[in-house]
Amino acid sequence: MPFDLTNWMMVFVRAGALLSVFPIFSAQTFPIQLRVALGALLAFLIAPALPPVMMSGVHWLGLIGMLAAEAGIGLLFGFLSRMIFYALEFAGGVISMEMGLNMAAAFNPFNKDRSEAIGMSMYYLGIMMLFTLNLHYWILLGFQKSYAVLPVGGPHLSAPLFSDIVLRTSQIFQTGFLMAGPIIAVTFIITLIFSVLGRAVPQMSVFPESFAFRTLGGLIVFGLTLNLSAQHISNALRRLPQDVLNIATLLGAG
Repeated sequence: MPFDLTNWMMVFVRAGALLSVFPIFSAQTFPIQLRVALGALLAFLIAPALPPVMMSGVHWLGLIGMLAAEAGIGLLFGFLSRMIFYALEFAGGVISMEMGLNMAAAFNPFNKDRSEAIGMSMYYLGIMMLFTLNLHYWILLGFQKSYAVLPVGGPHLSAPLFSDIVLRTSQIFQTGFLMAGPIIAVTFIITLIFSVLGRAVPQMSVFPESFAFRTLGGLIVFGLTLNLSAQHISNALRRLPQDVLNIATLLGAG
């Protein structure tokens, strides 16, 4: 099949926008040149299998509009992928606050911001599972199949699309609270016990004494429930290729 530069450029823009916000590839420590090279490689692999884009009679403003639309699609797919890691950061922040570790924050090279130790551990766990379970291959396959339901130049905004994005955004907090729930329960029980001790023994300074028990109990429960958190992460990552196709379908059917 002859090489079509227009097809390649459209796929490159969508793939490059996806990689610009995708976890790991959007990290500050990840070389921009390698990100561009990966986008170009994806375009070379996907573009030959697509039907040629009809550009006859298209004004240059229309071409710019098509490129902007493809960039928007890639950014939306990347944002959908990052939602899982937003949930991990949220869960880590809640857990750190409950254990009194929210002041011990360090620079996270993946999101270019400061994160608590628990949040960084959850983030690293999600990245490790993404690559060790070979789920990035399935995400790339979902990206390639998205052209079957959302061809170049075919995106349309619609009310169901916005409703779906809002619903998925709300699931960030639901998933985060599910992973942080056991630690919240344990720290609540410890705080309740020390509150009763404070009423029974007024001379005892229970508030500062409870911090050590909250931290120790939180760390123990966090270690015991790490397998459960990994299952939540794995389920969310395994649904991601289908989620990409669902969003592409809503964009194409608008």
